[in-house]
Amino acid sequence: MKLRVAILTLFPRMVEGPLGESILGKAREKVLLETRIVDIRDFAEGKHRVTDDVPYGGGAGMVMKPEPLVSAIESTREELKTARVILLSPQGARFDQAKAEELSRIEELILVCGRYEGVDERVRGYVDEELSIGDFVLTGGEFAALAVVDAVTRLVPGVLGNEQSSLTESFTGGPILEGPQYTRPSEFRGKAVPEALLSGDHARIARWRRRQALVRTRERRPDLFARLSLTKEDEKLLAEDDGRLDGARIFVDH
Repeated sequence: MKLRVAILTLFPRMVEGPLGESILGKAREKVLLETRIVDIRDFAEGKHRVTDDVPYGGGAGMVMKPEPLVSAIESTREELKTARVILLSPQGARFDQAKAEELSRIEELILVCGRYEGVDERVRGYVDEELSIGDFVLTGGEFAALAVVDAVTRLVPGVLGNEQSSLTESFTGGPILEGPQYTRPSEFRGKAVPEALLSGDHARIARWRRRQALVRTRERRPDLFARLSLTKEDEKLLAEDDGRLDGARIFVDH
């Protein structure tokens, strides 16, 4: 499977760099990710290629005009005929891992980056859905679009060197945070790697990691923890916990 993504933006250089780096760059080299950056200004009319205007009824800021945006969407759809068109907007549904998994099963995506005070309402008739990456203000939809592309691309088969990586990360398989991770050296400035991770006992390691993930989720994201369906084993693991998550503290190892 190859993921084909088009990003519609007023500022192409904001997305060009990240798409060529790290996992995304490697995915493109493997031809598992194909990206196209569409400059919305190319579809604006007139000498100055104006893409925004003042809002009807007054108010601060500018609104993205419908003509260039809709023309850009329609033109891109001629190439990506089966694409789902997504507008990145603070008014959209919350983007999460479940949505990333859903989108990873779609071969073509068109991501429309909003700007200024938003887009003309009539543009929404030409998109399939709206997504938001959180309740905070961004300069534009470009960073949100990159977050979506990154999260979805990681789930495309063959993109990650270790296919287990995407299965064990936070939020994959349920609303739970990933537990603490350690690498060499085994001791750093007086802080040692928990003995369980050095034991070579895979069952013990799995049990330790599950307990730490549960505790970390309970401490840092009680909203997610409340949504978990705890097993009897999970309840037992939590009852055994003697430590609380606090920065880089190491949990008591049972």
